[in-house]
Amino acid sequence: MWWGGRGQSFNIAPQKEEPEMGGSRMPEPRSNQLGSCLASGCLPGEQILAWAPGVRKGLEPELPGTLICTNLRLTFQPRGWQRSQDTPLSSEYDFALLNIGRLEAVNGPSRVQLLRPGSLLKFIPDEILIHGRDFRLLRVGFETGGLEPQAFQVTMAIVQARAQSNQAQQYSGLTLSKPGQSSDPKKTPVPLLETLEDWEAEREKQGARGWRVSTVNERFDLATSLPRYFWVPSRTLDSEVRRAFAHFHQGRGPRLSWHHPGGSDLLRCSGFYAASDPSKEDIRAMESMLQAGHSEVVLVDTTDELPSLTDVQLAHLRLRALCLPDSSVAEDKWLSALEGTRWLDCVRSCLRKASDISVLVTSRVRAVVLQERGDRDFNGLLSSLVQLLSAREARTLVGFQSLVQREWVAAGHPFLTRLGGTGANEEGPVFLLFLDCVWQLLQQFPAEFEFSEFFLLALHDSVRVPDTLTFLRDTPWERGKQSGQFNSYTQVYTPGHPQPPTENSVHQQLSVWDWDLRYSSEQILQFHNPAYDSEYCPDSWLPSQQSSCMVPGPPSSVWFFSRGVLAPLNQLCPWRDSPSLLAISSRWLPRPAVSNESLADQEWGLPSHWGACPLPPGLLLPGYLGPQIKLWRRCYLRGRPEVQMGLSAPTITGLQDELSHLQELLRKWTPRRSPEDYSKK
Repeated sequence: MWWGGRGQSFNIAPQKEEPEMGGSRMPEPRSNQLGSCLASGCLPGEQILAWAPGVRKGLEPELPGTLICTNLRLTFQPRGWQRSQDTPLSSEYDFALLNIGRLEAVNGPSRVQLLRPGSLLKFIPDEILIHGRDFRLLRVGFETGGLEPQAFQVTMAIVQARAQSNQAQQYSGLTLSKPGQSSDPKKTPVPLLETLEDWEAEREKQGARGWRVSTVNERFDLATSLPRYFWVPSRTLDSEVRRAFAHFHQGRGPRLSWHHPGGSDLLRCSGFYAASDPSKEDIRAMESMLQAGHSEVVLVDTTDELPSLTDVQLAHLRLRALCLPDSSVAEDKWLSALEGTRWLDCVRSCLRKASDISVLVTSRVRAVVLQERGDRDFNGLLSSLVQLLSAREARTLVGFQSLVQREWVAAGHPFLTRLGGTGANEEGPVFLLFLDCVWQLLQQFPAEFEFSEFFLLALHDSVRVPDTLTFLRDTPWERGKQSGQFNSYTQVYTPGHPQPPTENSVHQQLSVWDWDLRYSSEQILQFHNPAYDSEYCPDSWLPSQQSSCMVPGPPSSVWFFSRGVLAPLNQLCPWRDSPSLLAISSRWLPRPAVSNESLADQEWGLPSHWGACPLPPGLLLPGYLGPQIKLWRRCYLRGRPEVQMGLSAPTITGLQDELSHLQELLRKWTPRRSPEDYSKK
């Protein structure tokens, strides 16, 4: 069974029995087209540093081959294995250097050395263990018989390559020219949201009639972390947008994330900039953008009740340590140790917060504004989860990829920094936390999602691979700068190319969504959830109820949502009374006690709100208590092959657990009945 590990691959040049050591360069392509790029066997700028014959252990049977280290990645090439021409970037044996979380050298039964970047190897290893940040494990034993120096050289090459400063900047990605691009006419393309036309098409798709595409940041002179285009209220001028955005952290003012079909709007922005001194005109512009034409506005502090970046990073590190094959935790204490990592607590808090916000969006016609100090982490996580809970379109394969592209990639989530690629002390795998939340939804509502667990695994494993810049840059401006997309915007970017590209030589950067270059058609078929029913559409069950269930909010009402409670506010902008919503503790904001009652009960428990309509059609409200949140075993326990024999270890208890799991899936996949079926009772 394929478990989602992936990367890129190359073959040693067949005309040479042994590649030269010490950084000899394989032929580097002169063209940017993918075919000529891969003809040499290396990515652009890639060098083979060292290699050694060995045996991949931990598999049955063990796999002989060659371990190769380059300046970008580490790969194990099985003996006799050839790269498929149909999937030239596909291999389950590769580790990008950024993906190596821990490297150990072993000599004999008791001699083990942990090799950090810059370490000196104290012995010739018999075996090395490469622990991936994606929870994969590569265990390679070296052959003897005069080949010990090669084992030493390839191990030291890995150590030195990891120690290179700014190694992430070496990942330049692959560029495809349009004529050489392979395309499937049946495949629906994922909009990359790099053009005005993409944003306009997406706006029309959502039916956001009261919004328009702003070009005020087209040259990235408003904020380099924002996309070139975004949605603002139709009546707001670009000059007002520019003035209003100046009073938010990093210039990330209120923008539309998603328009609900019932009329509500979900917005996102950073925290108010406390040191600014806005004029009355600026305040009016900000209030107009936050209100977005609605009579009711709810401000949501997205960091309230959620873990900090440090909490997420520590929890992920503890989870990785616990899931290692050589973990010292006893089996009878493993579950308590799992809770002790606090990773599942992070998932719980995110799902609860997203559930509450989805209730805010779907219960009344209002503007819901997600506000986070930087607007680049938990705003994207919660906005994405809310759309998954509220919109069936987001649960399709193309819809989910479009969601990630819009709310994470285009919105400027700092992937490289959060995943530890810059060396800055700002790590925190928020995007991986989001994928875990999506997996939880997939387990609780298996028939509601078109994509499968294997697709989530593929996406999880794609965050550190060197062939695409989708997840290896922090901002849209950095991606465009690398690919030469913004050569004409000289006041922001000084191009490295002497001539700007012409219309006849437009190049497109390889995207993470080009799955057919990485996975076979059989593997891509596994991206699709067999339990998903494309004909099932809950929105069509109650066509007359959609408008009646979503009632307009009270006139000119402003609310602050915190700790599960809605509290009234006197005004949208804080400057008249106190500095900032997110800068300091403010008397301007009420701090209610935590509510034990869910927001769904508060909003829909009153007959005046909903009457006989219990939930909006298509809304998913996940469970997040106790055993409802589970461990993503196929992802986190991949380093333990014995666990991957099914879902559990091959014991009577394990088989019973797996049988219970399958029975639960069958129960959830039972065809659902429409309201007419219930009315016959």
